[in-house]
Amino acid sequence: MGLLKKLFNWKKKTEDPVFEIEDWNEVVYDRSDLKINDTQQRKEYVKGCLEQIAEASKELEALQFEYDTVTSYLKDMEEIEALPEEEKEGLMVYARKIEELEERQSGYKTRANRMSDVKYHQIERMEEDVQEGYEKLAETEEYQELIKRDLKKLDGEKHAYLFRRNELHKLIEDTRSMTIVCTVAVIVCILLLMALQFGLQMNTRLGYLAVAAVGAIAITTIFVKYNDSVRELARVENGIGQIIRLQNTVKIRYVNNTHLLDYLYLKYNVSSAGELGKSWQQYQEEKAERHNYQMAERELDQCQKDLLHVLRRYQVKDPMIWLHQTAALLDKKEMVEIRHNLIIRRQSLRKRMDYNKEVIAGKAQAEIKDLVETYPKYAKEILTIVDEYERDFS
Repeated sequence: MGLLKKLFNWKKKTEDPVFEIEDWNEVVYDRSDLKINDTQQRKEYVKGCLEQIAEASKELEALQFEYDTVTSYLKDMEEIEALPEEEKEGLMVYARKIEELEERQSGYKTRANRMSDVKYHQIERMEEDVQEGYEKLAETEEYQELIKRDLKKLDGEKHAYLFRRNELHKLIEDTRSMTIVCTVAVIVCILLLMALQFGLQMNTRLGYLAVAAVGAIAITTIFVKYNDSVRELARVENGIGQIIRLQNTVKIRYVNNTHLLDYLYLKYNVSSAGELGKSWQQYQEEKAERHNYQMAERELDQCQKDLLHVLRRYQVKDPMIWLHQTAALLDKKEMVEIRHNLIIRRQSLRKRMDYNKEVIAGKAQAEIKDLVETYPKYAKEILTIVDEYERDFS
């Protein structure tokens, strides 16, 4: 046992490598562990690229709808700002009157813990989708934590695999060295026994048997350990490839979910779902009080109708929103601030659209194209997989 222990520890151990945690925003295509000649691995790799393209296309459809909505708001602002001064003044008359009436009926403003007008109008403009937005935001935050846990788990598993691969490489080298040592030791023992047999005329039969038995046991043990290490190394390298492909899929979800969270925070002007929920509850209480005042102020209602009529006449696509943005009609700074917010939202959407189109879908398409060009003998098979996937997806 002491001899075997020394043999297995023949080579001096080096320090274990340190693996850095990967950037979750980066999509990596690593074919170093891909066995391209393996039909199953080749098919799974191509399908993984196609699934990323499909997920990017689905995300683009949703982003395009929101992008068109924000663009429509911006066009309405352009229509209003392009009006002649006389017509602008007419709008300002209605806007000023509406603000005066609202101020007249807002005695409740003196109460404590009142919701600010800015916050109220902000929630009011998004009233129809705040509840849905709160649920989506809470769900997205929860999903973000799940994705982070998954990525940390995958990082840990990948590092464990890499660590094990390093150990197996060292173990294989050790077994090779031990094979040489055992072979040399057996040869030396045989030569020594022959010297005893022919030089001193000693009976070394039992010695030959003992050397043969010990040598056979040692070499067999080393051979078994070597084969086990090689087989495990193949499994570990295959596992590393699978983890990388899984990481790519989870990274895409992480990036898209992070962008979605940033956009929702920007859209609702909050830092968490809890803040939005609290604001929504305050808004509902505020709305009830304001409704009572509005019911008593028919003049305000009529004035708002008149403003809507004028806005529709000017081809404003969504005139209702301007009932809650009369300050923007009176104050250019307010108008500029609203436009700036819409432009930021649109830029955020465009950034996400470009990321899905150019980075996710683009890289996946480039990866498939590179596979076809690098391995022309598999080109027809790869293109067939692409055609089948497109038919199933459509």
